[in-house]
Amino acid sequence: MEDGQIIGLYLSRDERAIKETEKKYGAYCRSISLRILKNKEDCEECINDTWMSAWISIPPEEPQRLSAYLGRIARNLSLKRYASSRAKKRGSGEIPLVLDELSLCIPDGCDIEGDLDARLLQQSIDSFLSSLSVEHRRIFMQRYWYMCSIKEIAEDNSMTQSNVKMTLLRLRNTLREKLKREGVEI
Repeated sequence: MEDGQIIGLYLSRDERAIKETEKKYGAYCRSISLRILKNKEDCEECINDTWMSAWISIPPEEPQRLSAYLGRIARNLSLKRYASSRAKKRGSGEIPLVLDELSLCIPDGCDIEGDLDARLLQQSIDSFLSSLSVEHRRIFMQRYWYMCSIKEIAEDNSMTQSNVKMTLLRLRNTLREKLKREGVEI
């Protein structure tokens, strides 16, 4: 079923929307959630919450890209669950490492959906991503959106791990310089 038809089901409050969403985007959203949570039960709860959130938010929302909309919901719910489950116990993993890497580029306390500064930051990051080559954009997104490990990125892009690390370092430095030039306080 096409995205427009699925959104139409949501808009008409037809419960088949959930079934069709699961069929088309279930594996995609699970891969995002499982990469963050590393736990199938938590992942399934987040996926169910993702479908519920989509049901509640469509309408009034009418996403232009349903995959990105659902992926964002799944990712945000998974990150919240990860943070709450790690609040009591500190474990090692990719998430703290990835967030620590980006902390040198992105200002603290940033609420992307909040005020004007957040929208300007989002526009700057979007502009930065569109200026990258397809390969560099893919590497950046694999690390900072999909939370892939260095090893996974290296294997997926036929690179060495040290080459991936150096590429990410250069990309973060380029982003930091771009944000400084645009007056974003880091």
